[in-house]
Amino acid sequence: MIALLALFVVIAAAWLWTPDLKRADLEARYSRGPHDFVEVAGLRLHVQDKGPRDAPVVILLHGFGGSLQTWDDWTRLFEPGLRVVTLDLPGAGLTGADPSGNYTDARATVVLLALMDKLGIARASLVGHSMGGRLAWQFAAAHPDRVAKLVLVSPDGFASPGFEYGKAPEVGISLKAMKYVLPKPLLKMSLAPAYRHPEVMTPALVTRYHEMMRAPGVRAAMIARLEQSVLQNPVPILARITAPTLLVWGDRDAMIPIANADDYLKAIPGAQLQTFPGVGHLPQEEAAELSGKAILRFLQS
Repeated sequence: MIALLALFVVIAAAWLWTPDLKRADLEARYSRGPHDFVEVAGLRLHVQDKGPRDAPVVILLHGFGGSLQTWDDWTRLFEPGLRVVTLDLPGAGLTGADPSGNYTDARATVVLLALMDKLGIARASLVGHSMGGRLAWQFAAAHPDRVAKLVLVSPDGFASPGFEYGKAPEVGISLKAMKYVLPKPLLKMSLAPAYRHPEVMTPALVTRYHEMMRAPGVRAAMIARLEQSVLQNPVPILARITAPTLLVWGDRDAMIPIANADDYLKAIPGAQLQTFPGVGHLPQEEAAELSGKAILRFLQS
């Protein structure tokens, strides 16, 4: 009996174990070549820089567990009239782990500033989704002279139940196990609440998320980012934002509820709100054309 139980455990572990994928294979599949990689702040950042070089610049920052491909549909809408810069943030996608081991918001601000300097971008509009929204509004508050306009898509930043300001969250054993165990069906289940319409979660989309999370070092970096996420009261920081700001929310967002928009509208001077009925947490994927055109009008107004 003990021998059979041990055999079952070994078989189950072998079935669930999810190793990293080879970097070379992922880069061949998801990058356009060596020119997509930029050495910045001690990192090899995966960056895509599209559109006219003399046009106004917009930089798009993805959310936790995401990658620059989340912006593909908006990029196609934006790039005829804007220079569009997307990147895999440190610890994500083809950028992979940050050698510094630092995944704080302050580190992200340093990296973004260094990237703008490297690309010769004196001033840009910022678009940030979820965690990327939090990074975007912190950057806009710290460097108002570098930000033309600010778009926050279901932004993170106000403490939700289970989180406290000034205190790092406890990362449970189940999340830490993600480093070794991440079968695609389990990932699909965890992604599902982000989408109001399940049909958006095509096999290709789920595969992309799965493979980006299996890039070398990414899952360990995601865990480290969670362990280093110490939220600060955002109100005094948001009050320092001077860039015209548009808040974007799907009214069926089950991850960061639209009720949070009121906190941002009160804290950011002159902020506007654009909502999309029947849309979940990822309007750039779930209602790409509708939401993208609304944001493009704001950026070009």
